[in-house]
Amino acid sequence: MGLEGFQPYHPDAAALYRSRRWWLGMTMGDMFDKACDLYPGKVAVVGSGVRYTFAELRQVVDTLAFNLLAEGFKPEDRVLLQLPNWPEFAIAYFALQKAGLIPVLLTVNHTAREVSHLLRLTEPAGWILPTGYRSVPDYEAVVQEIRKETASVGKAIFVGREPKMSGLSLHELLVPRTPEAEVRAALEQVRPDPGAVCQLLPSGGTTGLPKCAPRTHDDYICNIEYKSRAWELNATDTCLVSTTVGHNLALLVCLTAMIFHGGTSVIVDSSFPADFCQAIQDERITCAGFVPTLISRLATFDRLHEYDLTSLNKVYVGAANSPPELIRKVEENLGCRYYNAFGMVEGPCSQTRSDDSLEVRCQTIGHPVCPYDDFRTLDRDGNPTPAGQEGELAAKGPGIFTGYYRNPQANLSAFTPDGYFRTGDLAVIDESGRIRITGRIKDIIIRGGENIAARDVEDLISSHPVVEYVAVVGMPDPELGEQVCAYLTTTRGSSLSHAELVDHMLRLGCAKALLPARIELMGQIPLTAAGKADKKALRADIEAKMKHSSTIREFQANA
Repeated sequence: MGLEGFQPYHPDAAALYRSRRWWLGMTMGDMFDKACDLYPGKVAVVGSGVRYTFAELRQVVDTLAFNLLAEGFKPEDRVLLQLPNWPEFAIAYFALQKAGLIPVLLTVNHTAREVSHLLRLTEPAGWILPTGYRSVPDYEAVVQEIRKETASVGKAIFVGREPKMSGLSLHELLVPRTPEAEVRAALEQVRPDPGAVCQLLPSGGTTGLPKCAPRTHDDYICNIEYKSRAWELNATDTCLVSTTVGHNLALLVCLTAMIFHGGTSVIVDSSFPADFCQAIQDERITCAGFVPTLISRLATFDRLHEYDLTSLNKVYVGAANSPPELIRKVEENLGCRYYNAFGMVEGPCSQTRSDDSLEVRCQTIGHPVCPYDDFRTLDRDGNPTPAGQEGELAAKGPGIFTGYYRNPQANLSAFTPDGYFRTGDLAVIDESGRIRITGRIKDIIIRGGENIAARDVEDLISSHPVVEYVAVVGMPDPELGEQVCAYLTTTRGSSLSHAELVDHMLRLGCAKALLPARIELMGQIPLTAAGKADKKALRADIEAKMKHSSTIREFQANA
């Protein structure tokens, strides 16, 4: 029957992908079981002071999968999965896969507003989340608050030793209740078709509220296989999972790739370089996935010399632009190969290779990882542009999704008539097929690897009673890449401070990433001929101001 709201692949395309073995015909659960069969005694996952061999991991995953079905969950039920970088994420993720359930990937940074939106969109039967985490000591209160506004959040399953009155305990669901043979027989009965949806991945959009990209077992494993081969992962690797595991980068590049190859994942719940260094030294980490912000912190860490980091031989860096100086600094200070990469939850993936020159690594994102995905650039009318000419990057193939979940309106603009997904990025593809990203069509600010829709921030700021007009642009930031800068005009006779605006946005439940790092009050915002804010001029203005202030600080430091 298939999941309502999911657009299946065209039968001819699916038949081709299967016949050529570009799709392996496996489920995510099959992939997991295969690794466990091959490497039962090998360490699979490390984190939070615990270690699981593949055999031990399979036992807890199968137990949880069976017990979820016993609790009334049914195949194709959606389940929100919102956990930090804990081993329980891996257990829950693969248990959902083996039970035929569909995880909806969230991070602990998603706000109540975003979660409420995803609840309405996906209508989940359950929600797996921590009892408390860092700035949110009681997630049960969050669940109760959201339940007041949303028809149903399904069964809440809390991860933590402290029992919760309103939900189930994941740790209790890890206790075996049934003989192993019966458990495996039951899970075999709910094994999904490889062409079925295996997960829903939130994707940022121009509205600021996430859309959901449905990925099938077939097409996501295609991403896993070819991306992991592009940076030459294998069973001897031990991978540091440093970025948020609920994001596609950590999930695709690190965790599932290590399961595919039978390697080891070391999940670190920290963003501090000292903790990365300690993990690399203690676990003899060979590879790691980073966003530019985190790898920059590590490469410039003033205590690098105190640790033995010689095991680290390669890092994958994606989610935001990698400046050439960062690539050089990482390779010089850490002594490892930098894979400059591009990836989207919708499937398009490209990255440099081990034999690429430094110039190629610094200036391009290399070749598409899957040679069977067709990448091209398009002009404004949707026609392919020749090699070397800038256009919008678009892709179609066995690793590219087919459309957003329950969002036909978004799909109309996201795809060309012949089925190519439009990424919203401007790029140049050279004669050899290497890709260079040159800009963005979508009005998106990338802060520390996270996409922030300018329109969403503008909508929030515009709700302040004294704001007359606002235009939001990205402001250069040496650590995060970009920060939010808001240019605004106020009603006559009114004033607004940065602190007052931030306080207003926080009262609205705004995510901290969306808060402007700087505001610029103007008498009049420059407009284009079409009557829109001239954001090109505003970006030039803030870049000049940042450069000027940097020059002044340098002069004062040398005076």
